[in-house]
Amino acid sequence: MKTTLNNPKDLLDVIELPAIIVSKDYEIEATNAAYESAFGRLDLASVPKCYAISHGYDKPCDQSGEDCPMRLAKTSGHKTRVLHVHHTPRGREYVDVEMTPIRDESGSVTHFIEVLKPVENKVTTHQPVKVAGSDPAFRNVLSQVTRVADSDIAVLLLGESGTGKEVIAQSIHQQSRRNKRPMVTLECSGLTETLFESELFGHTKGAFTGANFERQGLASAADGGTLFLDEVGDIPLSLQVKLLRLIETGSYRPIGSSEPKHTDFRLICATHHDLWRRVQDGTFRLDLYYRINVFPINMPRLIDRRSDIPVIADTILESLGPGNRYHLTQAAQGLLQQADWPGNIRELRNFLLRASVLNDGNVLAHDLIGRLLDERMAAMGRGAKLSDPSTKLTHYSLIELERRYFAELLEEHQGDKMATAKKAGISLRTLYRKLEGLSA
Repeated sequence: MKTTLNNPKDLLDVIELPAIIVSKDYEIEATNAAYESAFGRLDLASVPKCYAISHGYDKPCDQSGEDCPMRLAKTSGHKTRVLHVHHTPRGREYVDVEMTPIRDESGSVTHFIEVLKPVENKVTTHQPVKVAGSDPAFRNVLSQVTRVADSDIAVLLLGESGTGKEVIAQSIHQQSRRNKRPMVTLECSGLTETLFESELFGHTKGAFTGANFERQGLASAADGGTLFLDEVGDIPLSLQVKLLRLIETGSYRPIGSSEPKHTDFRLICATHHDLWRRVQDGTFRLDLYYRINVFPINMPRLIDRRSDIPVIADTILESLGPGNRYHLTQAAQGLLQQADWPGNIRELRNFLLRASVLNDGNVLAHDLIGRLLDERMAAMGRGAKLSDPSTKLTHYSLIELERRYFAELLEEHQGDKMATAKKAGISLRTLYRKLEGLSA
């Protein structure tokens, strides 16, 4: 974009989303009305820096562990997009940042227009669980969701059971142009051939034994909206050609009917299987694989985003209802972060539900969480106990020992960091640095 900046605010008046103009030195020179409404009015006379306003940093994003959209735009010379966590009047929120270079008449970049699109990252499902977290692995997922949501291309969610694939599917649907219409889910695992066809395509009365009435299929119910096929890798090979026809043409026939019907939906699939290996084994059609695997998104395991465990746990506990607001102590959070979660978020949720039932009061402390984790590990045939002081230190890594040590100190001193630092024989500044490193 070539222009002069005699009146920089003029450039922003036509932009409906929150937008600012930033100099090459990171100084915010103008804001539009949408920005002021969403994030508040800035004192431009004080020459605020974009990284200080958006993140509270004292240096640019790329020097503070974040991707810097300005640096990317400077390097490429083109518009760039980055998903960031910004400070807002409502707290920390995900924002899709679009940075466009502004050039003068000679073609030199002088400024940047930064457009900020808030991204909803907490999506309520039929289960009381919300998407939450800001770990880089999870942030990468949300960035891909933001990019693909507006299109109609097929999405394939890959990852272990319990990683939140259905919730991410709902996030894609809610951010899409089809969000006024329903998202319909078909759990493909364990369905017989007849039941699968009946669920997906529907059937006429008398089409088979037990078909005592006409039934609308999910393909019809998803018309105009989104069809989510969960565990698509479990669909029998004999049915895959019918699914392929539905996806490619939008046409199908209910069981017992000779009349073709048409539907228009956005397809999202999910599986914990290695579909390419299934293709090689001959149990999954190659043409169907390419049709659903247009935009793959890999879901991280919970142990690959340990820094998110406290906020995920807090979100789960919040979902139990306003009259049952439970809180985890820092020491208890530390124990949850140390544990392995082969069942991922689903297992963590079930664990916290049990803890809330067994707990007296609304504070889930180190002792209860440690005892339940010990019972869980014993049931899994693993002997090391997190809550037993006599457990050999060789059961833990140095980082785990340090995390446990500071978590217990903080609980002993009721969260008083000055007293904790004094007890540990370190400065308060060193304690903060330790805690930040151990939570990463």
